[in-house]
Amino acid sequence: MPFDERTFRKAMGCFATGVTVVTTVDAGGAPVGVTVNSFTSVSLDPPLVLFCLDKRSSALPAFSRGRFVINILREDQKEVSIAFASREGKNWSEIGWHKGTDDVPVLDHCLAHFDCSVQSVVDGGDHTIIIGRVEHLDAQAGGQPLLYYRGAYATLKDGA
Repeated sequence: MPFDERTFRKAMGCFATGVTVVTTVDAGGAPVGVTVNSFTSVSLDPPLVLFCLDKRSSALPAFSRGRFVINILREDQKEVSIAFASREGKNWSEIGWHKGTDDVPVLDHCLAHFDCSVQSVVDGGDHTIIIGRVEHLDAQAGGQPLLYYRGAYATLKDGA
């Protein structure tokens, strides 16, 4: 049965996902970050994860370089997600973060973060799939995730 992009997007929205902000630095050392919900583990040995980024994203060249951090957002970090989902420039001074390995930004107060080196970059239609090897991680005890479901933010207590 044929379908259009809108129908496909609506059907994919039935799958609740966690919300992440993926961060790196550009060639000049400036912080770069984007909101991403296409994140998953790939392998336990070696520990690999992936995320997908639209090929039209101006941030793509920075993420194809050496390192990135995947920050899993808490339910109270919706505004952080919105800030990094915007195509406008980010005001990093308004967001709590610190420098991790190779000065890659690590967002404060996230449920977890994964510090990764780029393992491979794969074509995925209108997106680029970036696979990273997890070299360091930190997971916080407690807290609930921010979710995205049917085109809107949700939390576990919303019944999502």
